[in-house]
Amino acid sequence: MLGKCQTLLLTISLQDHSLDRWLWQPDVDSGYTVRGAYQLLTAPPEVPLHAATGLIWHPQVPLKVSIFAWRLLRDRLPTKANLTFRGIIPVEDSQCISGCGAVEAAQHFSWVDSPMVIAQTLSDHFLQFTTSAGDTRARRSFMQLIWLACVWVVWTERNHRLFGGPAHSSSHMLDKIKTFSFRWLKAKSCTLALNCHSWWSSPLLCLDLG
Repeated sequence: MLGKCQTLLLTISLQDHSLDRWLWQPDVDSGYTVRGAYQLLTAPPEVPLHAATGLIWHPQVPLKVSIFAWRLLRDRLPTKANLTFRGIIPVEDSQCISGCGAVEAAQHFSWVDSPMVIAQTLSDHFLQFTTSAGDTRARRSFMQLIWLACVWVVWTERNHRLFGGPAHSSSHMLDKIKTFSFRWLKAKSCTLALNCHSWWSSPLLCLDLG
């Protein structure tokens, strides 16, 4: 302990005509305030986005979905884990709405903490999924859109159950992902080789990617 104190004092230069003063390192200019200290203590840690930042904004995906993905990767959604962290709900109410017993955090409802997923973060998962069908630009763009559709459907299903709606099956959610992705592509005048029914069975062939 004494050695650590001596090390800290090595960088201190005492001057006869300078008064001692306290220095608040998080905000040197404004100094310490109760509000600043509260914001420092309650703000969740920043999540690095890396290369996934650019993938959020897809030209064929609705803006609200891209904004949702931006909040998801930054852990800014009102998940039960975040609501518990801010003292809005008690710890005993922080479990996932599916009844699996896990705490509902962003990584949990987005599959990252599943034993079948190799990625350690949401950003890594997004990047890996985007290149999982090949590294051509068209394939990356398509998988990027599908990932955004998946997390959007999972989140809306979560909200549906949370506010008293009946639970939908995984096959129903899969159909919604196919519906959203098809509509998003059609809305931007994407020329699909086959019709809606073919999209359900072979979406890659519809985009001439199969």
